[in-house]
Amino acid sequence: MYIKKGYFGQYGGRFVPETLMPALKELERAFLRVKFDKEFLDEFESLLKDYVGRPTPLYFAGRLTEYLSGAKIYLKREDLAHTGAHKINNALGQALLAKRVMKKERIIAETGAGQHGVATATGAALVGLACDIYMGTEDIRRQQLNVFRMNLLGAKVIPVDTGSKTLKDAINESLRDWTKNVRTTHYVLGTVFGPHPYPLLVRFFQSVIGKEAKKQILKKEGRLPSLLIACVGGGSNSIGLFSEFLDDNDVQMTGVEAGGKGIETGLHAARFASGNKGVFQGCLSYVLENDDGNILKTHSVSAGLDYASVGPEHAYLRDTGRVKYTHVTDDEALEAFELLSSLEGIIPALESAHAVAEAIKVAPKMSKDSIIIVNLSGRGDKDVQEVARIKGISI
Repeated sequence: MYIKKGYFGQYGGRFVPETLMPALKELERAFLRVKFDKEFLDEFESLLKDYVGRPTPLYFAGRLTEYLSGAKIYLKREDLAHTGAHKINNALGQALLAKRVMKKERIIAETGAGQHGVATATGAALVGLACDIYMGTEDIRRQQLNVFRMNLLGAKVIPVDTGSKTLKDAINESLRDWTKNVRTTHYVLGTVFGPHPYPLLVRFFQSVIGKEAKKQILKKEGRLPSLLIACVGGGSNSIGLFSEFLDDNDVQMTGVEAGGKGIETGLHAARFASGNKGVFQGCLSYVLENDDGNILKTHSVSAGLDYASVGPEHAYLRDTGRVKYTHVTDDEALEAFELLSSLEGIIPALESAHAVAEAIKVAPKMSKDSIIIVNLSGRGDKDVQEVARIKGISI
C-alpha cells in the first residue's frame, strides 16, 4: 500500500513546522516500540476489557431489519464502550503511551462533538496527567453536556472563537500549543488524520473494532458480512472497522460523509463530493478549499463530522475503489436518529445516524440473506438537546 514511509499511496506525509519534527519522530519511535511490547499491550488490552468494557456487542437489529425488509442489519455497539463512543480506544492508548513510554507531564487534545475530549480527559484522569482540551465555541454551544463532563473529569476546556469555531479551528490551536510545549506535552490527536505517524497510530488503537466484529459475525452467522457501513469525519471509527476486512475482497465497505443541507448548497462536509487534493493540518488528503487554497467553511448537524478534510488512508481507499464513499444529508440523519430510537430503543450519536441512514437506503435493495454491519460509533445522549432545539422543542 505504501510508496514511502508515512504515505498511503500519494496521501499522508508530515507537513509541519520544524519545531514539531522532533516530537513526531519521538512519537513514531514510541509507537514502533509499543506495537510489539508485550507488557504495554497486555496493560492496554487489560484496560480495554476491564475499564472500557470490551468486547462491545455485535447486536442484531431485528426490528429495523424487519421494517426495511431486506438485508440483515447488525450494529457494532461502540456506543456501549466506557464514555459512550469508540474514541476511548485511541485516547486510552495514547494516554498510556504519553505517561509510560514518553514520560510526558501533560496531554492536550481537540474535540468537535466532545466525545474525543471526554475520552482524552478520562485517559488523563486514569493515568494521572494534566489535560487541556481545545474546542470551538460553536461546538461548545452544541455539546454543553460533554463540556461539563470534561470539567468533571479534571480537564480544562479552552474555547476557540476563530474561523468557523469548530473542529478545524480547535486543531489549529492544539498544534500551536504543542509547538510551544513540545517537551512536556503530548498531543492526543483524535482521528486518523494529521502528520505521520498519527494516521497509523490511531488506526492501530482503533483496529480492535474490526477484529472483534469479524470474530463476532463469524460466530453468529458463520460467514463474513456483505457490507460494512460507517460514518467518516476524520475517519477513525470507519478505519477501525474496515482495517480488519480490507483483504476480504467479497466484503464491500461504505464510508458516509456529512452531506449537510445538500452538496449544491455548499453547506456540507463531504470532502469526496466536492473537495480537492491539498495539504491541510499536517498531511496531504482531500480538502474543502476555494480556488485560492483557502479552507471553506463546513456544515453538518453533527459536530463530529463537521471537518474540512479526511484521513489520508480514506483518500487512498477511495482512489483505489476498495471503499465506496457517499454522503447523507442532515434531514436524512435526523430521520435515522429517530427511526433507530423508536424501533430498537437505541439513541445513536448524530455521527452514527449518518451510517444508519445509509443502511436504511441500501438494505431494502439487498437480498434477505445479505448481512450489513453498521458501526454505531457513539451514543446520542450528547445530541438529544440539539435535536430538540432543531425540532423547536424546549427541554
